[in-house]
Amino acid sequence: MRVDVGMGSVRTGVRTGMSVWCFRVRVVRGFFTAEGRRLSFLDYGGRGAPLLALHGHYNEASVFAPLAEALGPRWRVLALDQRGHGESDRAPAYGRDGYVADVAAFHRHVGVGPAAVLGHSLGGVNAYQYAARHPGQVTALIVEDIGAVVDCDWGFTLRLPRRAPTREALAAATGPAAPYLAGSFRRRRDGWGFSFDIDHTVRSQKALNGDHWDDWAAVACPTLLVRGARSDELSAGHAQQMIARRAGCARLAELPTGHVVHHDAPDQFADLVRGFLSSG
Repeated sequence: MRVDVGMGSVRTGVRTGMSVWCFRVRVVRGFFTAEGRRLSFLDYGGRGAPLLALHGHYNEASVFAPLAEALGPRWRVLALDQRGHGESDRAPAYGRDGYVADVAAFHRHVGVGPAAVLGHSLGGVNAYQYAARHPGQVTALIVEDIGAVVDCDWGFTLRLPRRAPTREALAAATGPAAPYLAGSFRRRRDGWGFSFDIDHTVRSQKALNGDHWDDWAAVACPTLLVRGARSDELSAGHAQQMIARRAGCARLAELPTGHVVHHDAPDQFADLVRGFLSSG
């Protein structure tokens, strides 16, 4: 099933909380079923080479709208609402194998053949684990600000408001994080909340933690690791260790941002991605 959502009208996901992006691409929302659950994705269109995009916790496929416009028409961005996020169904579990299986099902469904894959945070781990476990399917890999060892803290998640009476009240309650979360704001019967479930997100964050060095080291395709210089998630030392472990096929780029590089420096991030993909 596919639904044309028009020129740049991807729900509230294109709204950053500070500005509204306008897009020249026609966005189509698609749905498919994986293991009995309905998953959603956005196809930003065009005839360019495919780039599969995987968001992080608290976000959804619409977060990649600025990147999709910046990369078009040479690259066609297809972004998945991962399990428990956006318009995709909640899941009974949020372990590593389940997320990777969803990516594989998404890739099969869109039918684009081997493709480049990009992931941020949670999506970054999912991306490099997919590349490691399905090597013939990934031509190039971009990992945004996440390590081979993950030790995330879900305290912030538990402090998020469950509901607020208005969108403005929800933004106020989330404080400085509001611009990063605004794409996931949703109006519910009992007020405003998020497109993700707080308890499910905590379960997902707990399952993400751990040592994933084996998967990172097993990736064979060219890889770009992007780090925010002010990141509280990926340290400079750990990023260097990741590159050293895969010397010759992975390189590191840093931008003067926090953890959400694509949000804090969208133009520079798009330039990095475009340059890396074009170099192959």
